[in-house]
Amino acid sequence: MAKKPDPFYRSREWRAVRQMVLRRDNYRCVVCGVDVTGRGEARVDHIVRVQDGGAALDPANLRTLCVLHDNQGHREKGSRASHRHEKFMITGCDPLGMPLNPQHFWNRR
Repeated sequence: MAKKPDPFYRSREWRAVRQMVLRRDNYRCVVCGVDVTGRGEARVDHIVRVQDGGAALDPANLRTLCVLHDNQGHREKGSRASHRHEKFMITGCDPLGMPLNPQHFWNRR
């Protein structure tokens, strides 16, 4: 059975702070830097989950993520995990063909 969407995410307060965070992060994923201006591409994510005591509307507890990194940051979704397990894998290349992942051996100089 599908989970019902939380009405909080339709509230005027959430939409306003979400737009503020997207502008602050220049409409880019804070993990990989990919542009998220396309429809359905941007995720504004709570760093500390609200159910774990994170502030729901505090921009300091929010960040912009692309779909890929939002999914990686929420591995607890679809499982029975009660806590968040975050492990981001940065993939892709910049316009010059250099890997975006700072841990890639080409970027270790």
